[in-house]
Amino acid sequence: MTLEKMNNLREELEKGPMLGFGIMWPQVGMIERIGPDWDWFWIDGQHGELDYSDVLAAVRASNLVRRPAVVRVPGHEPGPIGKMLDTACEAVMVPMVETAEEARALVRAAKFPPLGSRSYGGRRPVDLFGRSYSHADRPQPMLVCQIETVEGARNAPSIAAVDGVDALFFGPDDMAMRMGMPMDQPRPKGCFDKEWESVARAAAKAGKFCGGVFTTPDVLRQAVAMGYRLIVASADSALVPASSKEKSQALRSCLAEAGQVKGPKEPGPAGTY
Repeated sequence: MTLEKMNNLREELEKGPMLGFGIMWPQVGMIERIGPDWDWFWIDGQHGELDYSDVLAAVRASNLVRRPAVVRVPGHEPGPIGKMLDTACEAVMVPMVETAEEARALVRAAKFPPLGSRSYGGRRPVDLFGRSYSHADRPQPMLVCQIETVEGARNAPSIAAVDGVDALFFGPDDMAMRMGMPMDQPRPKGCFDKEWESVARAAAKAGKFCGGVFTTPDVLRQAVAMGYRLIVASADSALVPASSKEKSQALRSCLAEAGQVKGPKEPGPAGTY
């Protein structure tokens, strides 16, 4: 028995902005638990701690809660891109896309002939959708190109114009680093306004979608007004530590008031993320 089709991310984006949640830790039970709160899941196979088995499990969990899964791959190599597409995810996101030439190479890796040269035979797509999963009349995974350098932003119009590129995604961290901003300090208000607008304008002109990381109400309103739709609004690596700290500090304060402890403990030697 086969499924009719995968979650159609493209159709959902046509309806309006979608709020996504990032998964960087290999704890896919979180997707099952909080799935109804979000519109899609961003599964980070680049900087997250997920190997192939973890990514596959995360895509399956996303299927279970009926939310599209977008897998960020580590780089531009065709092999890993094809392997991640064979998880039956709804899209792959590729980092550090700076030129139209790179985008065309990614289309060859991510799309079936005649547009590209993606290899046929993914075990999970065949199991779920049947051997016709590659047919042009079936919903196909989207290719999302990350624009996260000054050169990439400058070339956004030509990247978006490449046939087979479905969306541009603004990446703030690498852009900030390349603009000389310290990674451990708040960024100046409006520092990316020009780049956000240029990426959104390039996507709109080419009839493509655009996305980015927008985690506060004010910035989200600004992004949606520009036309951004594929939005990462939070992630496990942000939400869990913040909630943990808030809860532990509140309860330690309660103990301190009772004279049981002096107060919140100092952080240990682990990282600050």
